[in-house]
Amino acid sequence: MGLFSPWGSSSPHPPCVSPAGLGGKMGSRGLRLALACCLLLAFACGLVLGRVPHGQQEQQEQEGTREPPMDHAERDEEEHEKYGPRQDEEAPVSRCLRCCDPGTPVYQAIPVPQINITILKGEKGDRGDRGLQGKYGKTGSVGARGHTGPKGQKGSMGAPGDRCKNHYAAFSVGRKKPLHSNDYYQTVIFDTEFVNLYSHFNMFTGKFYCYVPGIYFFSLNVHTWNQKETYLHIMKNAEEVVILYAQVSDRSIMQSQSLMLELRDQDEVWVRLFKGERENAIFSDEFDTYITFSGYLVKPANEP
Repeated sequence: MGLFSPWGSSSPHPPCVSPAGLGGKMGSRGLRLALACCLLLAFACGLVLGRVPHGQQEQQEQEGTREPPMDHAERDEEEHEKYGPRQDEEAPVSRCLRCCDPGTPVYQAIPVPQINITILKGEKGDRGDRGLQGKYGKTGSVGARGHTGPKGQKGSMGAPGDRCKNHYAAFSVGRKKPLHSNDYYQTVIFDTEFVNLYSHFNMFTGKFYCYVPGIYFFSLNVHTWNQKETYLHIMKNAEEVVILYAQVSDRSIMQSQSLMLELRDQDEVWVRLFKGERENAIFSDEFDTYITFSGYLVKPANEP
């Protein structure tokens, strides 16, 4: 089996085994094993000892540096002469061994260099654009009721409401002074207030003002004066609606009048004493109330 050296006779490296020489004495299985060992050995020697690349070796083979094959005895003797240590030289630190020789050293794998990623970290980049909003998730279950919070501050007073929203209206007033007629019509003014809900009856003008449209009931009671005529009207705005009348009599009596009216917003209802074409008067004193005027809402207009 022959040997060849791509570096010539002066190269310090041992020659590689020829796969063709091994093929003559080994089977196909041994040939594949030897070929694999040679490839691994050549790669290891090239990394550790810095041998000539495989491409350069092929180029030298093409130039005719290949030697004729030798038998085993000649090859061993030549290897000993070329690569064996001389007397005046020190033995090489490392040498290439055949894969089939006993005690072949196991080459340690060269560790892969580790790169510290932290030293390669660059500066913080600019903030990217806001992404699209994702889909809404499923509605979760209702949580437990929380603790009662502290009491808030008192709010400001709201705007006044509409008076028409009050579906109640009622009044009842009286007079303790007598009243005699004169040359003009007189509005009966009342001086005693029994009931005046929401102040719809004006004590200064003696008139009831409608703020809740609807149907109202009114009642007037007076005490006549003996030997005098009693002549009054219940007025709606400037219109005479009903009369309360009593003829001249030797004795005084109680006289009354009542009615129901449908009123609109801002209508006025009041009592008027007739002017003095006749001797006309109503009686009362400071100790008792003889004259009363009352009214109240029966049904608001906005109710069905």
